[in-house]
Amino acid sequence: MTNLGRRSAVVIGGGLVGASVAWGLARGGAKPLVLDEGDLAQRASRANFALVWVQGKGLGYPDYALWTRASAERWPRFAAALEAETGVDVGLRQPGGFSFYLSEAEMERGRRDRERIVRETSGRGAPFTILSPAELRDRLPAIGPTVVGAAFSPLDGDVNSLRLFHALHVALAKHGAEYRANHAVQSIEPVAAGFRIAGDWGEVVAERLVLAAGVANEFLAPMVGLNAPMRRSKGQVIVTERCAPFFAYPSATMRQTDEGGIMIGDSEDTASTSILADPRISALMAARAIRVFPALGALNIVRTWAGFRIKSLDGFPIYEQSESPPGAFVVSCHSGVTLAANHALELAPQILAGQLDPALKPFAAGRFHVPQDC
Repeated sequence: MTNLGRRSAVVIGGGLVGASVAWGLARGGAKPLVLDEGDLAQRASRANFALVWVQGKGLGYPDYALWTRASAERWPRFAAALEAETGVDVGLRQPGGFSFYLSEAEMERGRRDRERIVRETSGRGAPFTILSPAELRDRLPAIGPTVVGAAFSPLDGDVNSLRLFHALHVALAKHGAEYRANHAVQSIEPVAAGFRIAGDWGEVVAERLVLAAGVANEFLAPMVGLNAPMRRSKGQVIVTERCAPFFAYPSATMRQTDEGGIMIGDSEDTASTSILADPRISALMAARAIRVFPALGALNIVRTWAGFRIKSLDGFPIYEQSESPPGAFVVSCHSGVTLAANHALELAPQILAGQLDPALKPFAAGRFHVPQDC
């Protein structure tokens, strides 16, 4: 058992969300201690699709649509700051992105949803264009004959998420932050000096605490007077062998990485508790991808895996600070890559100042406390 003493800030969770917040804290002068479960945990980072994605997000929730767009627009500054500190190019590309439709019903639903988001945000939501089959084939000659059209938004892009993760941890070390893997947290106790955080590894006292532990936030948040209700959402990812460049844009379900492989991710399983990939789901994902780009049928799959997304009951982020005890914050969201720029450049300085911006009030967990009719 190790006593890690007293720290000004502790971040529980070392995935992309926790690392982004921790780097933001470190840039502001803190030297946060990051406690992480380790690579075998059911972390969302293992299933991320590495998109910086705006279109279609925030349906019925305009605050989220605008928060997402703001982060996409901050991403160039975020990536440049990371590269300046670490020398790591995270491979940011923002050429715009496509959502492909394989039926007229799909396309009409996509159009209606995007138009609604624009209305709900008073025109400030993601701009988009619906492309006919002929317009789409002018841009992407390799598209399949059963694709009936697509939505395109100029704000969308992607990154190399492994380089992003590496850059964040290199930057943390340069700022004097400390990362400890295999330090799962079992208990948090408010004390006069802040919070006593303990696990099988020992304990530490934190003056300020950030819960960025993904699905574990549901268990940890009530210990500090917060709430982070989650729903299970398992997703699968397929990666093919490398091939010659043919798709210079990301899409919502498929992208060609900067290393040449094709990533395919188009599933959600809300019933399974197993971390194993289901080959039946992988087969359906592959079949749909081949309909979009028939040439993919000639490629070999080199790996496939699954992970659990971080999704609240309504699918939108939870950002909140505890009123009693003060000094604790919860950060839970699904789009850890897209929102990384916001987390590092906007949210972390607010946490460091000890007060979240009132503009984040719509993301408090109180929205789940709806009185039931008698």
